[in-house]
Amino acid sequence: MKQIYYLGMILYIVLSVNLFAAGVSAELSQQEVVAGNPAQLLIRAEGDRVNFPPIKEIDGVTVEGRSQSQHTSMQIINGKSSVTHTTNLILTFTPTHDMQIPSFDVEIDGKHYQTQPLALKVVKVDTPQRLTKGAFSLMMEAGPKRVVVGEPLVVKVYFSLRNDIQLSDNPQYNRPEFKGFLVKEVGEQKHYVKGDHQITELHYVLIPEKEGHFTIGPATAKIGVPDTSRRDIFGRFFGTIWKPIASNRVDIEVDPLPQASDLVGSFYVESQLDKQETKANKPVNLTITISGNGSLEDFDLSDYEIDGVTVYGDDAQVSSKIMGSKLQSRYVKKFVFISDHDFTIPERTITAYDPKSKQLKQLTIPSYEVHVTQSKQQSALTVNNEKKSGSVQTDITLPSDTQHLRSDSTLKGDKDSTLDRSMVWVVALLAFIAGMVTMFLLSKLTRRERKQHFRTSDALKILYAHMSEDPEVEAMVRKLYAKQKGDKSVIIDKKALKALVEKYRMP
Repeated sequence: MKQIYYLGMILYIVLSVNLFAAGVSAELSQQEVVAGNPAQLLIRAEGDRVNFPPIKEIDGVTVEGRSQSQHTSMQIINGKSSVTHTTNLILTFTPTHDMQIPSFDVEIDGKHYQTQPLALKVVKVDTPQRLTKGAFSLMMEAGPKRVVVGEPLVVKVYFSLRNDIQLSDNPQYNRPEFKGFLVKEVGEQKHYVKGDHQITELHYVLIPEKEGHFTIGPATAKIGVPDTSRRDIFGRFFGTIWKPIASNRVDIEVDPLPQASDLVGSFYVESQLDKQETKANKPVNLTITISGNGSLEDFDLSDYEIDGVTVYGDDAQVSSKIMGSKLQSRYVKKFVFISDHDFTIPERTITAYDPKSKQLKQLTIPSYEVHVTQSKQQSALTVNNEKKSGSVQTDITLPSDTQHLRSDSTLKGDKDSTLDRSMVWVVALLAFIAGMVTMFLLSKLTRRERKQHFRTSDALKILYAHMSEDPEVEAMVRKLYAKQKGDKSVIIDKKALKALVEKYRMP
């Protein structure tokens, strides 16, 4: 019976199996490695019979280690089975420079496949020589040491631990004091090996807020090592001795800013308008990018103000990274313009003081002319409005009976005059009452319109960015914009508006 069962299983697999298509891929354990630290290349091949090439070096760097493993998995989906045979090859090497990992030829089931080429960046670190002496140490460096107000400087803190030192607990680290500076920790901690020491590196960016002489530091830490004077019944050490260590201090001179400016550093600006011709009430997007050496964390580009144009500005995206002793920053902000007529985006200027050249430079965002085309319906509406708002008729002729009545009224006696004056008072009173009622209704209507205008503006802020994604959103934005412009014939479905706003509102 067992033989029949196994035979049935084999026949089932043979008849229903769909072998996973052969293929090969390559990936690095990390895209960036510190010079002197090992890196690994993984080549993964999927197929029954795999033959890897004899790789002895990669881009001139000797392969120090080679390991290979296999894995088989099986899946049954909708009654059909799929079996995957995966063979992994791991190559270990120690790069000393930026590398281009070439494409490798791998034979799978008699066919040849190529891996994709990869790039590996090697970061060189200038670790102080005296840091790699002793069991453990803490050290700090800063640069530049003379700056102007608003000019960023980079502080690096190094913790060094000799490889043969065993810690009983994690070090307790306290960062340096940075009085007089705005501080931001940039990037993740770097861990690497130099000689017989393990190095941990932390980076801080400091922005001086005022001029003067400042002293930074020290950074402090407590290192927990095993208490060798205490052993358990098995002869193992237990207990911890905490040893305090401290880094050096660094003096910084901050000079006043020679000229007032929006930015401090060496920057350039780029701007891009997605289109210079659009349809009425369709958004036009302007993206402004500022890049260079310096800090852009506290910079904010104010919104444009253009008569008759609705303008929205997204939150700026700011990124920073440290290159050597310099801070490189990038600022990206997008503005959206919506209008039913042609308009001009005005030119703008940003000033930046460059401490290196000691010059005040101007970064110019150029002006743009935007042409707005109207639909036939809008054009017809404009023509009708122009006709309705024509010149006032001044050649009105009174009926002849009215003329006779006016001329005859001057011939009547005192009784008729008294009656006329009474009628005048009645008419005046009625006019006064009508005026008060009209003013009351207008005030109610104005408050209602203002309230609706506020809600309309909020809804536009949320929905305008999604016009191209949803036709219903586009139609609603058109109605909201027309309502905002004073078109009282537009009717807004409040339930539909609420649903759209809740759908696209950020959590």
